[in-house]
Amino acid sequence: MQTELIAANFASIAHLSVDGRPASGFAELSGYFRCSDGWLRTHANFPHHRRALCEALGVDGREQLLQTLAQNRAIEAEQAIRDAGGVAAAVRSRHEWAQSAAGRAVAADPWIRFAAGERSRRPDPRRLRVLDFTRVIAGPTATKFLAALGADVLRIDPPGMPELLDQHLDTGAGKRSALADLNVPQTLARVMQLAADADVVMLGYRPGALARFGLDPQQLHARHPHLAVVQIDAWGDSGPWADQRGFDSIVQAATGIGATYRQPDGSPGALPVQALDHATGYGAAAAALALLERGGVAHLSLARTAEQLFKLPAPTGAPAGLTVPIVSVEGPHGLLRQVAPLVGAVQPPGGYGAASLQWLTGTAPATQE
Repeated sequence: MQTELIAANFASIAHLSVDGRPASGFAELSGYFRCSDGWLRTHANFPHHRRALCEALGVDGREQLLQTLAQNRAIEAEQAIRDAGGVAAAVRSRHEWAQSAAGRAVAADPWIRFAAGERSRRPDPRRLRVLDFTRVIAGPTATKFLAALGADVLRIDPPGMPELLDQHLDTGAGKRSALADLNVPQTLARVMQLAADADVVMLGYRPGALARFGLDPQQLHARHPHLAVVQIDAWGDSGPWADQRGFDSIVQAATGIGATYRQPDGSPGALPVQALDHATGYGAAAAALALLERGGVAHLSLARTAEQLFKLPAPTGAPAGLTVPIVSVEGPHGLLRQVAPLVGAVQPPGGYGAASLQWLTGTAPATQE
């Protein structure tokens, strides 16, 4: 049963429904597209990424995108989309990724890189405060798991760039959601106080994206040595792609997973679930728990998780049929049918952006010795 529960949670959004409506999948401009010399994977689920993709290639809709990419080289299209602020990756073979500068930078890191602090603490897992600056799947999966263990998780999102609602419903169980414009000095000051009073800060934006607000791992650890700070990103925090946007599907395309699972017609394939996201998320939760006693910084990336995946034995035989344990819960956004949680009781996600910028009363960070 535990194996089935873990497998089901890796495919959680595929089993989510909201008042009987299935969760939304990939948008029409997200997916594999044939180029003149190969394949390109795009990600345009978010409106701002769709705009960047269309502006970079001068297209408006799927048919134009198909025609334009068919006349362009994959690497050139990848660069043009990225330069415009979009998200894409040319499909690379395993060898091509391993020989690239970005691939070599990722391969040099362990799966979880720790820089532990030196202060001894007495953490109480039932009274943890987790400040959550993550989006989409990997980071929210980590904080969802910490919330299931009893932590007070407060997720912060920018008001002008909302999370996709179904994504929030899939990963928001037991968490509170707040909006905060960090460009407003008073709001930033309040958020910085929340960080000072937290036990864990989970970061899921590109390396450096929050540095101007003082919310990067180095500044947070220097200012608050008691914190367990966990950074998750797509491509690692070194190498030529460190500042690039990325999602699980994009990382699969670039690191050789798409080519490895090529379809009979020659088109690239993909893992049946967003395994890089989910595995990285659970690793990030474990890293946070490991740092509680000393404080410090941990780093994980989706690309590094892909490297770990390739070290596993190749599966053999037909896929096993697994039972998916489904539960129902009523919440602010309606009746949800979803996969049962790995631990703890079934909890609904809080209303998106509905929470205030404060910790729940009665919770407090661990004391220091």
